[in-house]
Amino acid sequence: MMANVAKYNRDDVIRKAMLLFWEKGYNGTSTRDLQQAIDMRPGSIYAAFGSKEQLYREALVCYSQGMAEMLGQRIVSAGSALGGLELFFRNVVIDQCDSNPSEVCMLVKTLTEVNDDHPELMELSRELLKRTEDRFADILQQAKEAGEIATHANPRILARHLQVQMIGLRIYMKTSRNPESLSEQITTIFANIKR
Repeated sequence: MMANVAKYNRDDVIRKAMLLFWEKGYNGTSTRDLQQAIDMRPGSIYAAFGSKEQLYREALVCYSQGMAEMLGQRIVSAGSALGGLELFFRNVVIDQCDSNPSEVCMLVKTLTEVNDDHPELMELSRELLKRTEDRFADILQQAKEAGEIATHANPRILARHLQVQMIGLRIYMKTSRNPESLSEQITTIFANIKR
């Protein structure tokens, strides 16, 4: 049985699949596309992941974890909770828009693309977006405790507001291609949070 040990790096395969799915979407990605992107035959893909849908689920989690890691790194480099959150916004919305496979959040893209045929993907996307909102709320609570935002501010409400803003800003970047305008809007959003 040892002869059948996988000859691939699972994390690397999931990351490559994530980038492809993020670019083309679930329905737009064919088995042939996957085969070329991750250098595995269809039989190997199904043996390793069970189905295209299961591979997509793992790709969604990979995407979400990557965003969470980036957010954590920005907070460390900024030296403050709110400063790190603002850096994260700038990085996702402006700095990486040309290098990412899509300007639109993969989780949001999933919710707009898949329908009732894939309820598990919709539910997972909602759950991962909720986790992001929870993380924003935790960071804003830290900012409140550090005196970066007003003592009367509600971190949960602000977190929802930021989640909506980030989704909107990313879509606006896709339509406008105007980083200067987006930068001004991010400055305004965070200036208002501090009041």
